[in-house]
Amino acid sequence: MKRLIAVLLGGAILFSSFSLTAPVVDAVGKNTPVIVGGPELAVIVNGKKVKFDSGDPVMENGRVQVPLRGVGEELGAKVGYKGKKVSYTKGNKTISLTLGSNKATVDGMRITMDTKAKAVKGRTYVPLRFVSENLGEKVSWDKAGQWVWIGEKNIPSTDDEQFKMKKLSDFSKYYNKTPFLLKNISDKPYEGIKIFNISQLPLQLADDFIIYDMYLVKKDGNDYLAVRSNENGNPIYFMEQNNYAHYRRDVHNGGTINGDGTITNYYPVQSRNDTLIDGKDTGIDWTKFKLKSADYIAFSAIFPENYIVAFTNPFK
Repeated sequence: MKRLIAVLLGGAILFSSFSLTAPVVDAVGKNTPVIVGGPELAVIVNGKKVKFDSGDPVMENGRVQVPLRGVGEELGAKVGYKGKKVSYTKGNKTISLTLGSNKATVDGMRITMDTKAKAVKGRTYVPLRFVSENLGEKVSWDKAGQWVWIGEKNIPSTDDEQFKMKKLSDFSKYYNKTPFLLKNISDKPYEGIKIFNISQLPLQLADDFIIYDMYLVKKDGNDYLAVRSNENGNPIYFMEQNNYAHYRRDVHNGGTINGDGTITNYYPVQSRNDTLIDGKDTGIDWTKFKLKSADYIAFSAIFPENYIVAFTNPFK
C-alpha cells in the first residue's frame, strides 16, 4: 500500500514540476482540451462490440448504416437477399427493404423510412435503428462514444471464465526493472495477468472499473492516449521489453466529464515521469519513447486484486 501511494505521489510531484500547454478553459471554468482525433463509430450488441466482416458502420445525415448481413446475424435473424430486395425474419417478425428506396414492409405493413437502404463501396447497407427496433430490440445512441447500443448492456467482466489468466513468469521481461508493479494496492503479489484486445471493449475490470474505449488523440502537437471509463484518473503504464514501465497519469489531473456521465482521461505518450521511477534516476531520455515500442498497455486499478489487466497495444 505504502509503495503504491509513493508511486502515485511521485507521479503527481513530477507532473507539477514541469508545464504542459494548458488546456482551453471555457466560460464555466471547465477544462476543455483542444484535441484532434476521437472515438470511432461502433455497434454494441448485448454489451459486445460487433466487427462486421463486410465493412465498417457509416454515419449519414444522423443515421447509422451497417452491412445488411452482419446486423441480421448479430440479432439472430434469418437474412434474405435477392436483387435489390433485403429481408429479415426473426420469430414472427419480418422486414423487407429495397435498395435505394425509403419504403419498407414490416409485418405486412407498408412503412416510409426517414432514410434508405443503399450501396456503400459496392456493398448493401441498411439503416441500423430501423432494422433493430423492428426486430424487437432496444436501441440507444451513445454520443460520447459514437456507439449504437442494441439490446441489453451486459458488459463482460474480466473475471468471466472465458478470460484465462496467464503466468507472470511469461512476462518477466516487462517487469524486471519495475518489480513493484507486480504487487497490488495491498502490497500483495498478483497471481497472474490477463491480456485483452481493444476490440473486446467495453470491459468491466472485476466488478468495479469499466473501460469503454481507448484511442489516440493529438493536442498541441503532442500525442495522448484517451481512455473513456466510468471512473476518473486510474493510472496506466506502457509495457516495453527489458525497460522500465512507462507509468502515466491523466495529464489534466481530472478528466473530461461526458454527457452520459462517463469520463475521458488523457495520458501523455511521452512524459518526464520516465526519468524518475520508484525514487530512482533511470537515465532515460524520455523524449525518445515511441508508443509503438510498447507491446501492452496495463491498468493500475484497485480491482481486480489478484491479476493484472493489460491490452495488446493496437497502436504499433
